[in-house]
Amino acid sequence: MSDSLVIIPTYNEKENIEAIIRKVFSLEKEFNILIIEDNSPDGTAGIVRKLMAGFPGRLFIEERKGKLGLGTAYIHGFRWALKHGYEFIFEMDADFSHNPEDLLRLYDTAKNHGGDLVIGSRYITGVNVVNWPIGRVLMSYYASSYVRLITRMKVRDTTAGFKCYKREVLEAIDLDKIRFMGYAFQIEMKFIAWKLGFNIIEVPIIFTDRTLGTSKMSKGIFKEAILGVIKLRYRGMTGKYKRVKA
Repeated sequence: MSDSLVIIPTYNEKENIEAIIRKVFSLEKEFNILIIEDNSPDGTAGIVRKLMAGFPGRLFIEERKGKLGLGTAYIHGFRWALKHGYEFIFEMDADFSHNPEDLLRLYDTAKNHGGDLVIGSRYITGVNVVNWPIGRVLMSYYASSYVRLITRMKVRDTTAGFKCYKREVLEAIDLDKIRFMGYAFQIEMKFIAWKLGFNIIEVPIIFTDRTLGTSKMSKGIFKEAILGVIKLRYRGMTGKYKRVKA
């Protein structure tokens, strides 16, 4: 069995899902994949189920009743990964905005270079974003700057969604107490890992906006993130974050 699981949440990703699965399985290291599927009306789940026959023991799907939020999808996946004994658990988008080849670099940093939480970072070496409108680039970049200012986290890309966790990080976080379900979820998980003393390393990546399918991003998602960090800072100051497991 592989020691690594890539969790990919999906909603209406029929244009991308087969290609992203095949690309991950073509890498020189063996990664398994768990699709968290939120009842896509476009048939995404059916495509995955057909592919499972060709990748027994490597491709899995968990189907939910509807769109329940990014955070709940990943938490569902984290619990599944821990239950099934994976040592390295990855978050990755289905739309090729994250280059699957970079999974190898994140894994190497976690396994061989001391990263407890490894982030595929768009901003650690400048701004490495392709095909985004300038307004969206600025909104994302300055949102990360705002998060650093409020939380004091030394993370350049605080909203990044391409990550690798060692299992001990997820075991130490009380997943029942995660508050945010949109993109603020990504900030909250990093903040808690940082407050619990885990080593966070950012690895530079190039983020390329999707060319197929429809983006799930909205101004409301960013609003949740901007307001949510104030609550995170308050909880951090009051000492509410403690390890569940030593």
